[in-house]
Amino acid sequence: MLRTADMRVTRPRVAVLTAVHAHPHADTDSIIRAVRDELPEVSHQAVYDSLHALTAARLVRRIQPSGSVARYESRIGDNHHHVVCRVCGAIADVDCAVGTAPCLTASEDHGFEIDEAEVIYWGTCPECSIAPSR
Repeated sequence: MLRTADMRVTRPRVAVLTAVHAHPHADTDSIIRAVRDELPEVSHQAVYDSLHALTAARLVRRIQPSGSVARYESRIGDNHHHVVCRVCGAIADVDCAVGTAPCLTASEDHGFEIDEAEVIYWGTCPECSIAPSR
């Protein structure tokens, strides 16, 4: 993947890419912990730099639902959406409701060439729905 994107293959980049694939919607701290399981000596900065480079190369996608820290995922290029639990912050992928990407047809594009739409559904996940009130 890295070579296909014309990127140098480094141990931190490979470890970060592996961590993002293994932990969908993980925040930066979770990715750092996962990478350090494989490369204990890796610095925070190396992980941040790798996430930035991988995002810029469109090998990973950065999402940041309102009120949440940035999270990363490896599912790219299909313009899917997300559902977020208001209670615990769990995130799951949601495919477009109809067709391949109907949300890319805006009612008014204002001259923009639209290539991505970000839709976030909010609700309560199954675990939080059955949890006793606090």
